[in-house]
Amino acid sequence: MHAEERHQAILRRVREEGSMRVTDFAAELGVSPVTVRKDVEVLAERGLVARVHGGAMLPEDWAETAPEGAAARTKPSPPTVRTLGMIVPSSAYYYPEVIKGAREAAEARGVRLALAVSGYDSEVEKSQAARMIEDGAAGLLLAPSDTDGGQGRQWYEDLDVPVVLIERRPAQDAAATEHVGTDHAYGARLAVQHFLDGGCQRIALFMRGGTPTSPWLKEGYFAGMRAAGLDGPDDTTYIDLSTGGPGDPGYERPMEEFLEGVRSGRIDAALVHPENDALVVLQRLRAASLSVPGDVALVSYDDEVAELADLPLSAVAPSKHEVGFSAVELMVQRLVEPGRPRRRIAILPELRVRSSSNAS
Repeated sequence: MHAEERHQAILRRVREEGSMRVTDFAAELGVSPVTVRKDVEVLAERGLVARVHGGAMLPEDWAETAPEGAAARTKPSPPTVRTLGMIVPSSAYYYPEVIKGAREAAEARGVRLALAVSGYDSEVEKSQAARMIEDGAAGLLLAPSDTDGGQGRQWYEDLDVPVVLIERRPAQDAAATEHVGTDHAYGARLAVQHFLDGGCQRIALFMRGGTPTSPWLKEGYFAGMRAAGLDGPDDTTYIDLSTGGPGDPGYERPMEEFLEGVRSGRIDAALVHPENDALVVLQRLRAASLSVPGDVALVSYDDEVAELADLPLSAVAPSKHEVGFSAVELMVQRLVEPGRPRRRIAILPELRVRSSSNAS
């Protein structure tokens, strides 16, 4: 069980029963009391529970039952934040776990989360943001479509409420907007190092260059290759798919170039983004009688269905739930303490090794 899953389990127990004993709960989860005690410390730092001898309570219950003066020494309950708005481009891919994490954090804080889906349309996002603010949203969690479109001031910087970007970075370094996102450059380097550990040297990056994630994947991939002292990527090892799909010439041409690179031995490993293209790559390789990981090792960037491929794909998995949870926490802290230093949070993804890559 991951740490965030334990945190949610602790919060559910405390909300349901009013308190929780560390030793009893550790036994239920099958983990050590030390682990649960550290989880309680993390939640107490967030103001979600109050630590008591041997366990945890709801902060408001602790304030009512604590000895005189003790409640005053505990972290004060934050002012009430009633509604936060959340605008994401999709509710079908990538963002469901982000939304789930945000919803759970909002519920733990007693905050209502209002959700809108923009369909990657910046004009729709602007109207959704205006409507949410008019309806009383105290702050917005936003994954805008046009973050990379220019270096000037962005529309969300002029809103009347605080904004936390989700899985996006401000278009200009000097912008003061806070954000929470996955460190995708780290994820790409993680995959490159995994291939190197398995003895691969001719590592390809096979991706759609127009996605919001692609600049950071390129950054991490190039950095990982340079750090290993390998030749810089060329037209063979950096393959950019078009926006089309199977059957489209802009898709089929680079796919055939990739297959030929594997046949000729110029490619022995590939990081593939997005995940659905990783599944297609696996199918094409097998149809061409090329073995995985024998002829080429594969890692998918993202892990929603990679494990379900007929040959389970190794994958770099962004911590989407933690991104959503942390975004709400950051926004609530901003609203409670407007003068606090601004923060940008990068959450590290993890590599899940399966049958498609040969390093252990």
